[in-house]
Amino acid sequence: MKLLVTGATGKLGRKVVENLLQTVPASQLAVSVRNPDKAEDLRAGGVDVRHGDFDVPETLDKAFAGIDRLLIISADGDNETRIRQHTNAVEAAARAKVGFIAYTSLGNAAESKLFLAPPHQAAEQAILKTGIPYSFLRNNWYLENEIPSIQGFLAGAPWVTSAESGKVGWALQQEYAEAAAAVLAGEGHENTVYELSGKPLTQAELVTALGDVLGKEVPLQQVDDEQYADIMKQAGVPEFALPIVVGIQQGIREGQLEIESQDFEKLLGRPLTPIAKALDQIVSGLK
Repeated sequence: MKLLVTGATGKLGRKVVENLLQTVPASQLAVSVRNPDKAEDLRAGGVDVRHGDFDVPETLDKAFAGIDRLLIISADGDNETRIRQHTNAVEAAARAKVGFIAYTSLGNAAESKLFLAPPHQAAEQAILKTGIPYSFLRNNWYLENEIPSIQGFLAGAPWVTSAESGKVGWALQQEYAEAAAAVLAGEGHENTVYELSGKPLTQAELVTALGDVLGKEVPLQQVDDEQYADIMKQAGVPEFALPIVVGIQQGIREGQLEIESQDFEKLLGRPLTPIAKALDQIVSGLK
């Protein structure tokens, strides 16, 4: 049985591989990366490192050859780029006759109105079209995405949001990685959809938990989208990224990430790390 993880030098991909190596022999594990030089440590540990570029389909044909179970980690970039890249990866998996595809999707992807949803909807549809057994790992939101806001507060700024009372199912990236590893290496996950979400919390509830961790109150500043964009621009967010950060706030406000599910706990076989403990881990990593 040969397993392969794409994007294995990225933050999530690297954590997935590290989790897999705790239970799977290195000889059964392959990775597909754009720059194999960045995975030399994995190669030295016995992992089969292959060159695979989502923009160069012929490299994926070689990368996916002989693979039984594949984890496609969603790419970064604008929606048009991601749709093309995800489709290329799925089509290459079909040509390689891969036996199973797991894909890191987005919370409630099929119905989501979040501006990030189209690449995930396209990928899920492409996978369904192949007829290959699949598992959609619909990741809600990494708690690590809030590190810039935490750093901002530590530097003296308030916590700024235009999400109002919208809720998010935050969890540590490490736990998303554990869940993905469990599905890729496990059994009984064919044709499944897992909504991977922590307990949904508002921004106010999150900053209250952060204040408890830090031992001081975190001031929360609720603004509208236009004010949020201005504040983010002043904080150094590039012009091209402003619609992205505002779109995320809007999606949260509209309830796009308010998802109640026990799927995470089922895959991990344990409760998720409580939000206060998870925030404490992140804060400790910033010191």
